[in-house]
Amino acid sequence: MKSSISFLFTIIINLLFLVQCSQNNVNTFELSRNTIPMNLGVNIHFYEGENRDWEMLSDAGVGIVRMDVSWGSSEKKINEYDFSHYDKLINKLNDKNIKLLFILDYGNSLYDEGLAPYSDQGRAAFARFAGALAKRYADKDIIWELWNEPNLDKFWRPKANVDNYMKWCDSVTKAIRNADNKAFIVGPAVSAIDFKFMEKCFRKGLLKLVDWVTVHPYRSPDRSPETTYEEYQILQGLIEQYKPVNKDIPVLSGEWGYNTTVMSRDLQGKYLPRQWLANLIANVPFSIWYDWHDDGKDPHEGEHNFGTVTWDYKPKPSYVSMKTLITELKGYSYLTRINLGKTDDYMVLFSKGKQYKLAVWTTEKDHSFHLGEDLKVKRIIDSSGDTINDNTSILITDSPKYMTLAESFPWWTETSSLIYESSKKECSKIIYEFLTGKNSGNSVVNKLLKYTTDTN
Repeated sequence: MKSSISFLFTIIINLLFLVQCSQNNVNTFELSRNTIPMNLGVNIHFYEGENRDWEMLSDAGVGIVRMDVSWGSSEKKINEYDFSHYDKLINKLNDKNIKLLFILDYGNSLYDEGLAPYSDQGRAAFARFAGALAKRYADKDIIWELWNEPNLDKFWRPKANVDNYMKWCDSVTKAIRNADNKAFIVGPAVSAIDFKFMEKCFRKGLLKLVDWVTVHPYRSPDRSPETTYEEYQILQGLIEQYKPVNKDIPVLSGEWGYNTTVMSRDLQGKYLPRQWLANLIANVPFSIWYDWHDDGKDPHEGEHNFGTVTWDYKPKPSYVSMKTLITELKGYSYLTRINLGKTDDYMVLFSKGKQYKLAVWTTEKDHSFHLGEDLKVKRIIDSSGDTINDNTSILITDSPKYMTLAESFPWWTETSSLIYESSKKECSKIIYEFLTGKNSGNSVVNKLLKYTTDTN
């Protein structure tokens, strides 16, 4: 096993990464940000839904859904709000223990001709509306999102405008936080990863207003989910450049999917779990798949075919693979990617207390991988939920498999868990003592030094 996996390199990279990520903003979402399934979900397009929606969402085990707030349908007379449809959705979600990301978006015919708010009056009106929402649902742990894809003319009508968007953000976030000082706010929810639009927003102070940054990293079917990694790295660098000092601002993948008019349903079923897993590797802790349910019946219309279930609620392979991932990793937290020696091979380590699991897949041709003597596997499950009987070697394919480790864990599993639970200060100390050899008795440093001694 040591000859095929660069454990030490992985551990050190994990340490360095954690040192860069302070944990100053502790709240419900920070605490659950890496725990499956609270950080994984789907977009929906309903307030009440069908019984089958709720039954299948519950059966899949999703932890969060994303849905629009419709200002125009809620305020039909000035300063008079109807929140009854939101009440129904939120109460149902609470019953199912599913969190909500609520998108504050779109115009109202009572103000600014129904366009995206551009006047002081229009912005003030939306701010009053948002404040009323935040006050009403202050105890519901809702994530409030600042518009949907404001970098596109069709959503920020009549034309995308950073200045107007930021003036709106400033008014709305102040109103929300005045109504609920513990509110959790994200944005700008741009289409793709629009660096130009986002950097302009960052320069104008967006990162002072939001808790997390949201993006929609759509791409063509020939670009697999793993291709987002470098873009995320660039975005995280931009955030680091413009964010307030000592404020940790993660990236959230708020909307992203692949439709089955341009790819097979089988490939979509492989891409969904790989999207969620690849996001975790890239330090993107929350992922929301677009879409829950096909929005129409036309097999040739792309917008009708993003769902994990068909128009008549037949499960696609993506629904099955979603359910399998959540079932296998429920309650587990992401720790790190393990280096298998090939950039196209992926092995991801998860833990739940003293229990460990691995997710394994490749973006290249199928090939066998011998698990080695020190890695004892209790069970292997494929993305369809079927059990694989051979626990000594595994065929790595483009569809993730999930391995439950036996209780005689390799040293690096516990070490990764200890590193994950360490504070920023502790991580800095571990790195210093490991590099200098001046160990004060730290158990992690002992394990790392012993490994280097044993392998030299």
